Amino acid sequence: MNKPSISLFFLGLILLSSCSSVYMPNVPNTPMLSQKGEFSGGAHITPRGNFSVNGAYALSNHLGVLFSGAYMNKERTTKDYRNKSIEVGGGYFDTFGPDNNRIIELYVGYGGGSTDRNFREYDDNKVLTKNIAEEFTYTKTFLQVNYSSKKNSNFRLFGNNYPLNYGTALRISHVKMDTFLSNNIGQPKEDNMFIEPIFFTRMRLSDAVQLQYTTSGNFGLKSRKFMNAGNSIFTVGAVVNLGGKKKEVK
Repeated sequence: MNKPSISLFFLGLILLSSCSSVYMPNVPNTPMLSQKGEFSGGAHITPRGNFSVNGAYALSNHLGVLFSGAYMNKERTTKDYRNKSIEVGGGYFDTFGPDNNRIIELYVGYGGGSTDRNFREYDDNKVLTKNIAEEFTYTKTFLQVNYSSKKNSNFRLFGNNYPLNYGTALRISHVKMDTFLSNNIGQPKEDNMFIEPIFFTRMRLSDAVQLQYTTSGNFGLKSRKFMNAGNSIFTVGAVVNLGGKKKEVK
């Protein structure tokens, strides 16, 4: 399956899904670190208003640390959905290939988040007849493998050449509820194991700044009512890399 087909496949999954799951994935951190002292930072947003920020720093030529956070607040007449999360991690990266322009990264991390949902029903006169308020908090551990390339292919737009590079990642996350309240009454807690394949494309605007779009699937290994795999990712954003190895344009 080629890259455009992969993107269309995951976009279809996203359009078919809704904010039904307690777990809202953030944009996975794919910093493409290449050497000591490099910093990577990014900001991304989905069409549904889920905003994510990522940061990473290379402590040495092979060790890096990560930080990610996300926030979403969506209000409708019959349903509200609010989510916020944060995670930190660290791991190993290395460059390889004929020009050292391919990057492999392996990270582990820990995080947590909260989700609030309100469901409302109205009669024919638009008078509120039922309201269910759900509150969740959860913690998360994850393992993530990133593969990316700084080998460029050119995209020509309005007479200018913009180098493109691609990457993929696989994140495995274990998410478990710490609290679950429905109208302030405690409920049985759930957990799940999620597999998230990620594909991203970056268009370089300068040596430091790139535009990025990301598509991702979200698959749960356990059958759950609330902690299910109901949300996927399609985002656009910008990424800044400072202090890394220079990218050659051919």
